[in-house]
Amino acid sequence: MGIFSRTRDIIRAHLNALLDKAEAPEKLVAMMVREMEDSLASLKTTCAGAMAARRKAQRQAGQAREYADAWGDKAEAAVARGRDDQARHALVERRRYARREEALSEEVAQHDRVVGRCQEDIAELEEKIRDVREKQRVLIERHTHALQKKRAQTDIRRFDTSDTLARVDTLAERHAPAYAAADWGGSARRGDGLAGRFGELDGADGIEKELEELKAAAR
Repeated sequence: MGIFSRTRDIIRAHLNALLDKAEAPEKLVAMMVREMEDSLASLKTTCAGAMAARRKAQRQAGQAREYADAWGDKAEAAVARGRDDQARHALVERRRYARREEALSEEVAQHDRVVGRCQEDIAELEEKIRDVREKQRVLIERHTHALQKKRAQTDIRRFDTSDTLARVDTLAERHAPAYAAADWGGSARRGDGLAGRFGELDGADGIEKELEELKAAAR
């Protein structure tokens, strides 16, 4: 059966060797999972059909055995009555149904072998699918990590340290005169304020001195 040969090829495939040769291993794994799932569905359908055919053959074999036994009883009854012609006919029918039972029993055995092979392949393929899905999960994680690392490296190159520092130095040099002027103006304003306050103090002392002189002259 074609389904068995294709399933065996899938089951026996050396996944690691295939993945090592693949340019996009995650895509290969996804394709293999789909193919395995399709094969698994076909296997289950085949197995279900074989089981149904086995049940039918078993039922027909049982009926053939009943008919053979019934014709055997008729042969014995005919012999007891001295009816050899009827006994011969009954024996022919018993043999015919006995052969049919034998053929149907062999058919049941064939269906048993098919069902057994199907069940073995189903169990093995289900295990292989679990293994491949685990490899798929690992590959997806690696792929995601690789993309994140690539984006991080791109960002690092975009904001190269030497280039960034050079631009910062250029900006600092460009605005240095404005910063210096602002600092000087602030210092000058602070100086004017102190000088004014000292001038006010000197003026007050002079007034007091003149006032004392006037008082002395009046005495």
